[in-house]
Amino acid sequence: MSLSTEITVEVAYALPDEQLIIPIKVAVGSTAEEAIKASGIIGKFTDIDLNINKIGIFGKLTKLDTKLRHLDRVEIYRPLIADPKEVRKQRAADGKIMKKGGGDIIT
Repeated sequence: MSLSTEITVEVAYALPDEQLIIPIKVAVGSTAEEAIKASGIIGKFTDIDLNINKIGIFGKLTKLDTKLRHLDRVEIYRPLIADPKEVRKQRAADGKIMKKGGGDIIT
């Protein structure tokens, strides 16, 4: 039985109109930062700055020095344009009704 010295991971980044998921092989014990750099995704999206952009693995925030496991997906997040809590507060202050689900709102 031979143990592999490489694992397969994905590096993902998305813009409102475009997303890219790059599958790559990295050495066992590689970090999220090493995988991001090895994927070449930073060269494709010049707005990625690892000092600013947060990252996660399958939607959970993580750090650049996190060791990866086989089949992890490293996601690079863009800064939010607007804080969702503030948007909800502003809608409430403006008296706008937020509609969830089906059905008509009668005012």
